[in-house]
Amino acid sequence: MPKEQHEVAMMGAPHSSASMTTTINMPREVSLPDHVVWSLFNALFMNFCCLGIAAYAYSVKSRHQKVVGDMTGAQAHASTAKCLSISALVFRVLTAVIFIIRTTTPC
Repeated sequence: MPKEQHEVAMMGAPHSSASMTTTINMPREVSLPDHVVWSLFNALFMNFCCLGIAAYAYSVKSRHQKVVGDMTGAQAHASTAKCLSISALVFRVLTAVIFIIRTTTPC
């Protein structure tokens, strides 16, 4: 029997010779990351061309869609937030590396 189904036996004497059972389908809890903390960190510390702020906005949209119950919309917004957070991180690291190279090498 799958995890989502539980059998509940009816209490009392059955009216016929066959026993009566009721099957209840319980939806499982879906854990969908919305990347709010990562996006907030990027918005505060690695906000390259406002990518961190955009990532945070999509993370909040993802969390809202998850609360409403729209899992496909929440997953789409979370994926966009993740891509924007990765982009902000990569651009900020590249900017820092270029800055360090330019300041340490003689002209």
